[in-house]
Amino acid sequence: MKPIYVTQPALPPLEEFIPYLQQIWDSRVLTNQGPMHQALEQQLCDHLGVEHISLFANGTLALVTALQALRISGEVITTPYSFVATSHALLWNGISPVFSDIDPQTLNLDPAKLEAAITPHTSAILPVHCYGTPCDMDAIQRIADDYNLRVIYDAAHAFGVRQRGQSVLKAGDLSILSFHATKVFNTFEGGAIVSPDAKTKQRIDHLKNFGFVNETTVVAAGINGKMSEVNAAFGLLQLKHVDAALQRRAEIEALYRERLKDLPGLRLLSPPPADTTRNHSYFPVLVTPEFTVSRDRLYQLLKDQGIHGRRYFYPLISEFQMYRHLPSARADGLPVAHALSRQVLCLPIYPALADADVHRIADLLCQAAELRLQAAA
Repeated sequence: MKPIYVTQPALPPLEEFIPYLQQIWDSRVLTNQGPMHQALEQQLCDHLGVEHISLFANGTLALVTALQALRISGEVITTPYSFVATSHALLWNGISPVFSDIDPQTLNLDPAKLEAAITPHTSAILPVHCYGTPCDMDAIQRIADDYNLRVIYDAAHAFGVRQRGQSVLKAGDLSILSFHATKVFNTFEGGAIVSPDAKTKQRIDHLKNFGFVNETTVVAAGINGKMSEVNAAFGLLQLKHVDAALQRRAEIEALYRERLKDLPGLRLLSPPPADTTRNHSYFPVLVTPEFTVSRDRLYQLLKDQGIHGRRYFYPLISEFQMYRHLPSARADGLPVAHALSRQVLCLPIYPALADADVHRIADLLCQAAELRLQAAA
């Protein structure tokens, strides 16, 4: 039986991409913010409900550049519960991460824990909208305002997410998107920075192109972070299909929830408030100690049946060797993050996943709860 992975890139019909490639071949413009790049920036602004967006070759370069654009230094408070790129971008900028614990319901940074992490060296807060669930943006902003801190959101999971009718990408000083192949909207590889004003966007656009302003003027030690025309063209095509992809994701999540809602010891995260427009980017479950098998045992039982879930996010960033020496990485300071990272299992969710496969995965979880698979293994 064909393996089922936690995700699979959403790809439009190949024949629909050919006309875009033909335009690139005809123009001979492959990069340097050509017509496809400019068109995608504008269409993304319209689609996402933001005013200024800068495309990048990937989300990590976007995050590294965002920190440069705001001249962040010293210490930055962030979450240990994320993909390593969040904290790696800090290290690449010579910034010290300070880890703060997460909220047990949203798995985002817990605002109640943030003030204790602030020191005279703190310059910013770097939260993550984990699984596309919005952070408590109002509470984070109040703390940032009180201590004169910048807020940069890692919104890699939050494409299209809105709250109270507004894009979550408008929160804070900057928001960073990822358009990696595994995301709900992808450009093969890609990313973006959402800026609040034209002046900030201009600085970011200079930084992502070696610091060039024109042919003879360089104003900053920039980087090459530009998105190619081929990636941008693919993004333009993807935008035509993304709403249908998000709808299918919603259907899959609803089916999972219906099938798994009564399994003892298997906790489903509560959906965000009703005023939130979601993107259903991940479907995590928490395998609590009350479940009949451990999280790692369940992970292996599914894997043995060709179902490849992922333990997102385990280990915590703070447990990796380049971070574990930090005082804020101590396990006793991050009890919620440590507990949940040892319970979480993300189940497969992507538009091409068939209902029959969702039922099969749910059946396996139900059987595990009844100890049938444990006896057969």
